[in-house]
Amino acid sequence: MSSMREAARKAVRRSRIAVVSAVAASIAGVGAQQPPRFGERVEVARIIVDARVLDDRGNPIPGLTANDFKVSIDGKQARVETATWVGGRDTVAGGEPSRSTSSDGADTPADVGRLIVFLFQKDLEPSRIVGLMRMLLQSRHLVETLTSNDRVAILSFDSHLKIWIDFTNDRERLDRVLAHGILFERPPVVTASSTPSLIARLAPESGRRTYRIERALELIGEALEPLPGSKSLVLIGHGFGRFSRDGVTMENDYAPARRTLVASRTSVFSLDVTNADYHSLEAGLQLISEQTGGFYARTHIFPDAAMRRLAGALAGYYVLFVEMPESRKAMHDVKTELTHGKGLVLATSSISER
Repeated sequence: MSSMREAARKAVRRSRIAVVSAVAASIAGVGAQQPPRFGERVEVARIIVDARVLDDRGNPIPGLTANDFKVSIDGKQARVETATWVGGRDTVAGGEPSRSTSSDGADTPADVGRLIVFLFQKDLEPSRIVGLMRMLLQSRHLVETLTSNDRVAILSFDSHLKIWIDFTNDRERLDRVLAHGILFERPPVVTASSTPSLIARLAPESGRRTYRIERALELIGEALEPLPGSKSLVLIGHGFGRFSRDGVTMENDYAPARRTLVASRTSVFSLDVTNADYHSLEAGLQLISEQTGGFYARTHIFPDAAMRRLAGALAGYYVLFVEMPESRKAMHDVKTELTHGKGLVLATSSISER
């Protein structure tokens, strides 16, 4: 009888263990079926700032890192994530690839070098024509220093916009236009180059209907916008703007020109041909260069120095990827500086978030 009672007690214990195990499994199953928890994700907008850095002699300063730059947007300091040098010596800051793979077109394709547009503002007025002739010669010397990967287009403006040659690396063709075409000839029939092409979006017919240089600048910016990377517009002329008793003011079509040039990542380098230490129309050249990340230089004295500085600025630039502070503005004020060390930083003073 006692053996039967012992067997019964063991059976009860086994039954209790089975119940506890079933309950535990049930609880575990319920926990496994609960939906997973997700952490919050914050999207941070980023913009591209192209920055050229020159020393006192106008030579480019490569080898800088993201920590060497300080960028403020609308008065707020923004974090510079990476700084990538694009130029003759491709070095990288911040451990990123030397060529950007961003879909925003942060860089030019590997087989295409610098994209440079020359725009000559032609005027036969005695105080201007001598300087223009001088700078045409200087431009020929500059073209001789370019590499086979670089592409140059040449335009001029007098009564309207004229297109002389689409992007090319043919130095002989470029030299003929600079030596004779601008001053003594009419533009030839221009055919579009293979990629990249300027006149694919800027037809000569449009140029013939463009009677203001501000509108010409806008069309150039629009034509350059689809092309990847930073572009350079070398504006050799005497200036623009409207002079009144209150000073020089920009025409209404200046603002669209500035916006398109900034959007296309085109820096304007203005070389003033006027034989004067000061004149009213230089204000337009100074303003467009400051706002697009280029520079302004007079050339009636020391033209060689101006061209050396231009060559240094064209040699290379930094692509800065910058975190964008929260803002509802369409156009943002940008200030780019070096955190330490000496150097002149050339960068756009305004940018739109795209």
